[in-house]
Amino acid sequence: MPLRHKSAQKRARQTVTRTEYNKHYKAKLRTALKKVLSAKTKAAGEKDLISAVSVLDKAATKRIIHKNNAANKKSALTRHVNKLK
Repeated sequence: MPLRHKSAQKRARQTVTRTEYNKHYKAKLRTALKKVLSAKTKAAGEKDLISAVSVLDKAATKRIIHKNNAANKKSALTRHVNKLK
């Protein structure tokens, strides 16, 4: 279906741009989460947790993920790090 209206064409361009931006940010987010979960020691986990919380907060602020989703992930990661020895 061809885009005949200027506004529809612009919207299609914006969607492509935003999709690429969101993909990049979600990949960054997944990497930060995996880094925390793969930590072997509590010290390393705490260090990675700080950066992961920062990435989660930024993603929630930019509405890439919902703020409650970010809060739930932060809670789960904190519990995981606290269990490490």
